[in-house]
Amino acid sequence: MPVAMELSRILIREDSDLQLIELTEVGGDRTFPISIGLPEAIAIDRRLKGMPVPRPQTHELLAAVIRALGGTLRAIHVRELRGSTFYASLVIEQGGRLVGVDSRPSDAIALGVADGVPVLVEEDVLAAVAADAPGAVEPGAGDAVAGEGSDDADDADDAGDAGDAGEEAGGEKDGGE
Repeated sequence: MPVAMELSRILIREDSDLQLIELTEVGGDRTFPISIGLPEAIAIDRRLKGMPVPRPQTHELLAAVIRALGGTLRAIHVRELRGSTFYASLVIEQGGRLVGVDSRPSDAIALGVADGVPVLVEEDVLAAVAADAPGAVEPGAGDAVAGEGSDDADDADDAGDAGDAGEEAGGEKDGGE
């Protein structure tokens, strides 16, 4: 059963390629960070603040495509922690059905944050993060689990199971940005 969480903090360090966002359980006390790239952190921050851009950037473009195709982004579903990489899905309602589209959590959050789209995290993911940080789900996990480094910390684009989200429109391994 997914747990509702919300973006509670963004840590942007311009002198580093890896940034942190922190998710906090809605109505609870569990939290964990996700390591993301600088462009995604800046996009999340900009979209949270409602800062306009003269031309659509990637996340605005994807939001516009979803709307133009008659879809509505209903949820961001962080469904799996494999090794040190988190996997997420965009849960899109289109034509009365739910479609799950594989996404990096950082891109999904950057897309959904401007519209207050709920973030749902599987209990198994929270348990895995807690096992890596005994005693609590707290800073120490990331798109790559924080502190465990990866060539590209938020490079989680393998096609995967959308769980209860509906059909999965898979992606290909990104290989780095």
